[in-house]
Amino acid sequence: MGEAMRMDRLLVYLRFARTRSRAQAMIAEGHMRVNGVHVRRGSEDVHPGDVLTFPHGNQVRIVEVLSLPDRRGPPGMARSHYRELDRSGESAIAADETRDTQGDSAT
Repeated sequence: MGEAMRMDRLLVYLRFARTRSRAQAMIAEGHMRVNGVHVRRGSEDVHPGDVLTFPHGNQVRIVEVLSLPDRRGPPGMARSHYRELDRSGESAIAADETRDTQGDSAT
């Protein structure tokens, strides 16, 4: 299927994790998805065009992999290899749990 990269390595190169061991821990928590399918191993292949969904900090990130980086570089270079698909949080999976469907704060 062309070029591919291990999930744990990609998370480090895209600067979502500082080390491969931290990336493997993120994956082992069981909340990582590639194209909607749960990923349980760091050795899972990721290809350009794949969509990653995962918790990052206190939000859910949904990103499309545009290309595979050659190395871990500065943040700007890392961002050039993916694009955010739901920066607004409008997707149900990425929506803030403290908001209802109207966008008002839950009480």
